[in-house]
Amino acid sequence: MRQEDQRETREYLPPRKHFGRELRIAREAAGLTQQQLGDCVVCHASLIAHFEAGRRMPRAEDAKRIDKALNTGGRFYRMLSILEEAKYAAHFREAAEAERLATTICEHAVSLVPGILQTPDYARAVYRSGEPNPNPKRMDELVKGRTARRQLLDNPETPVVWVVLSEAVLRTVVGGPAVMAEQLRDLARLMREDRIFLQVVPFSAGAHATMGSMATLMSFDDAPDLAYVEGVFTGALFDDPNLVRQLRQAYDLTRAAALPPAASLALIESVAEDYENDC
Repeated sequence: MRQEDQRETREYLPPRKHFGRELRIAREAAGLTQQQLGDCVVCHASLIAHFEAGRRMPRAEDAKRIDKALNTGGRFYRMLSILEEAKYAAHFREAAEAERLATTICEHAVSLVPGILQTPDYARAVYRSGEPNPNPKRMDELVKGRTARRQLLDNPETPVVWVVLSEAVLRTVVGGPAVMAEQLRDLARLMREDRIFLQVVPFSAGAHATMGSMATLMSFDDAPDLAYVEGVFTGALFDDPNLVRQLRQAYDLTRAAALPPAASLALIESVAEDYENDC
């Protein structure tokens, strides 16, 4: 084994870098140059170089051609699927797939901005809080995975996103005043652009039906509703109709206790201004 390979095996490699290293090792073992592998995959040698450097990922059909050229029995095609899953914690992977297919997403959060709405700096601060010795490369991968979920909002119409936040979400300083100001301004922007519907449950509302946990309700065009409930390092996706119905009722009760959207927007922008003044 080369010294470079020995060094790489002793350090954390982001999933893309790991894929690229394994591809290079397999290509060299097969006695192929990047140009020769590119000819087999029907792409330029520079693209193979990007794959091996972890800068780009192959399409599914390219991965299949790579496996055929290197006689690796579907290994790189399977790795591509695993890399997609690696963006998310194990307890959230099934929910992440459902989220991509949902036509309506209803979020409730008691302490943190929901993942689908987090800015990169806010997400990084959340992840760092749970790691005693955070690895910068690992943090980068986690943040990329979380903020990639925001691409769901690129479509101006679907999914329809309803959000109910406890006022504690606005007041809990995650990452410092500047990070909070940016995060709240981003929520306000999405509201003003009519991309999300958001309401805040003020402290003055007192107890409410969903104050005990974070919950997400998802509806689909051609499938039953699902509910996802999350705790610290845990989460579960539910399809039991009775439980989903109960959670839906609790969500509706909480939304009824919340401020109207216009008043919620005013509160969010006021708190964002306070953070900006603290910077």
